[in-house]
Amino acid sequence: MAIDTNHIVLMFNDIAPTYDKLNHLLSLNVDKSWRRKAVRRLKKSLAHNTNPKILDVACGTADSTVQIAKTIANAEVIGIDISDKMLEIGQEKVKKSALDEKIRFVKSFAEDIDFQDNTFNAVFVAFGVRNFADRLRGLSEMVRVVKPNGDIMILELSEPQNVIMRWVYNLYFKNILPLIGKRVSGNGDAYRYLQQSVERFPLPQEFVKMLEAVGCQEVTHKALSCGLCRLYHAKKA
Repeated sequence: MAIDTNHIVLMFNDIAPTYDKLNHLLSLNVDKSWRRKAVRRLKKSLAHNTNPKILDVACGTADSTVQIAKTIANAEVIGIDISDKMLEIGQEKVKKSALDEKIRFVKSFAEDIDFQDNTFNAVFVAFGVRNFADRLRGLSEMVRVVKPNGDIMILELSEPQNVIMRWVYNLYFKNILPLIGKRVSGNGDAYRYLQQSVERFPLPQEFVKMLEAVGCQEVTHKALSCGLCRLYHAKKA
């Protein structure tokens, strides 16, 4: 199913004011630990870089952007997103964290990143690949702007493989999550879209093949929280 980019922009602009609150509420704050684990792994992989330049794709309200800047010393972090409202909230968050000198934002589509080839030491994306209008093109762009042997780090929601966990997941995501989303944000469709976008996302082995097809090597993936989330890590060939 094709993703309507204009619809995605309007949807995220609409839910931006309640986005952080709902993310933390609906995940019971587990999303914060997922980001911390991913950023710690990225820090370890970038240990040999004294002043790494990192791109946070589909950065949203900048939770990951701020986490990266706080965790990785001397990093320059650039966040890109297609939602003006999300970026506005992200900018406020950066000012409150006194990270203005380490972080800047650019409005940009993941499928057409406005940076030259081999610009960044690493590219990071948390819960954004599901929303790419053209997944292969977005991944290709991420690889293009990373330096050779640079890091590609991807966090994405996934359906648990365990039968019992999948039953609980389906009950929650299909029935409870949209109701809470509608009550808090006023937009139940956005949270039905969330569940549907996770369902449509490739299985881990299929996604690994996609990453390899766009120029990644040493691709690994790890299940977090019984498979509710997966962390993919690759290097540019």
